[in-house]
Amino acid sequence: MKVNKPIFGFIMGLILPVLGNIIIYFILFRTQMSFNEFANMYSKMFSPYHDTLLPKAMSLGLLIQLVPFIYYTNKHLDLTARGLLSATILYFVLIVLLRFVW
Repeated sequence: MKVNKPIFGFIMGLILPVLGNIIIYFILFRTQMSFNEFANMYSKMFSPYHDTLLPKAMSLGLLIQLVPFIYYTNKHLDLTARGLLSATILYFVLIVLLRFVW
C-alpha cells in the first residue's frame, strides 16, 4: 500500500503497540498473570505492576514498530515513516514519565 501521509503513519504508530503488547503478553507474561490483570495494569495507575512492569511491557510492545518503519523508509515513503516515528516518540515520552516521574 503506497500511502505517503503522516497521519496514516501516526495512526498506525498508535495502534501497533497495542498489538505488540498483546503479543508480548502471550510470549512473556502468560504464566505470571491472566490477560485481564495484564489489561487492567494499563487502566489502573496504582496497580502493583504499575511501577516496574508497565514501562517494560510498553517498551517491548514498541518493538513491533520497527518492521513498518523499515519498510516505509526502504520504499521511500518518508512522510508515513515520519508519522510512525512521531507516534514512537510520543510513546517514549509516556514510558519515561511512567518510569521516572509518576
